[in-house]
Amino acid sequence: MAKAASQIEMSVGVVVRKTPGVTRWARWNWRAVAVLPGAGPANWHELRREGDAVEYHAATLPLTLWRDETEAYMVNLADGQPSIYLVLRDELRGDQPLNAVLVTASPFEGQDYADTGEEIVEKIPMTEGLIAWVRDFTLLHHKDEVFVKRRRDKKRIDLVEDGRGDGRIRQDSDVYRAPRRVLQ
Repeated sequence: MAKAASQIEMSVGVVVRKTPGVTRWARWNWRAVAVLPGAGPANWHELRREGDAVEYHAATLPLTLWRDETEAYMVNLADGQPSIYLVLRDELRGDQPLNAVLVTASPFEGQDYADTGEEIVEKIPMTEGLIAWVRDFTLLHHKDEVFVKRRRDKKRIDLVEDGRGDGRIRQDSDVYRAPRRVLQ
């Protein structure tokens, strides 16, 4: 019997929409709106324009599923709308306002990037085909972890050892004893 791969990968294109900002401080609003499974290479290729709103195929990134991350994928699939998480960095490179760094199906990894505050994490709904791809991989590799309750040791913790200190050192009082307690 052949052993299943520990990871699989698919190229995923990311569609980003640029719309006019609503305040004078933000001239443009950038938002990730769709994914294109199996897309070819792209670098901010304009897909369509409706007035001031423009949609770009911003980047194509590898979406990698790992066998050890199946618990996170199960959480994502159980969500009302399974999603892909896109990590963007605000780096000005010519006309490109954002740099697409990573796509992941793990909500835990997306949260880790969001916690740093240095990256922008966008949640993009998965397509039906992508949901099936992630689900099939997850069901093939997922193993529930059995909860094992830890047993306590038999050591008694109710014994008082106040003032005992180091038995090798002779002294009238002990520095470890509570100040109010006097030994009899």
